[in-house]
Amino acid sequence: MNNKINAGTENGTGNTPADNYGKYRHLFFDLDHTLWDFETNARATLRELYEELRLKEKGVTDFEVFYRNYEQYNVKLWERYRNGFIKQEELRVKRMRLALLDFKIADEELANTMSTQFLDLLPTRKALFPNTIELLEYLQNKNYELHLITNGFEKTQHSKLKYSGLNIYFKEIITSEISNSLKPHKEIFDFALEKTHASKEESIMIGDSIEMDIIGAMNAGIDQVFVNHTNIKPEVKPTYTVHSLIEMETIF
Repeated sequence: MNNKINAGTENGTGNTPADNYGKYRHLFFDLDHTLWDFETNARATLRELYEELRLKEKGVTDFEVFYRNYEQYNVKLWERYRNGFIKQEELRVKRMRLALLDFKIADEELANTMSTQFLDLLPTRKALFPNTIELLEYLQNKNYELHLITNGFEKTQHSKLKYSGLNIYFKEIITSEISNSLKPHKEIFDFALEKTHASKEESIMIGDSIEMDIIGAMNAGIDQVFVNHTNIKPEVKPTYTVHSLIEMETIF
């Protein structure tokens, strides 16, 4: 494929691509926000529910405000879930309940219906970040072993992989449920290494979240590629930083 890509890949180690030849064998990817375009897929799903459940008639007068509020609640509730303060079911329903309450709609049955239908529809969406398939095929052809480490729910994440066609690229799928841990905790990375029979030295974590993927991998003693889709300036220095998926061809 065409290798004329941005050569501005930031490298925190001073290594050149040639230095990495044979160094890494196991590549651990994050899924949501790294390969699978969560924002695009979630927006499309909630828009569909907005229309099908006639939320405007029920008092949700502005879809954009509803979606923005949902996003904010989702982020906060996921943080509480990661820290062990709430359970899965509370996370799933409460983000809908709170977004509805912003429009003065206290309807528990509606919140439950939205939660169920959202989780049924969301995994069937197929929007990926640009060059996802091209990159995975490139890495597969180079005989890297590709795996996933994700905080998403077991059933939901496997469905996303199936419907988007990504399932054929990954050997092991490590979710928070199967590992009984969540990124950025060290235990989920230790579980992944044991599950894949990989050493830290031959492994690298690839993800979009500084806290979950990069600092989590750092604390587990694993190198990292920060996929900086949003051009933020992190306070820590990952092993590598790229601004698009295809730039990883300069690393591997």
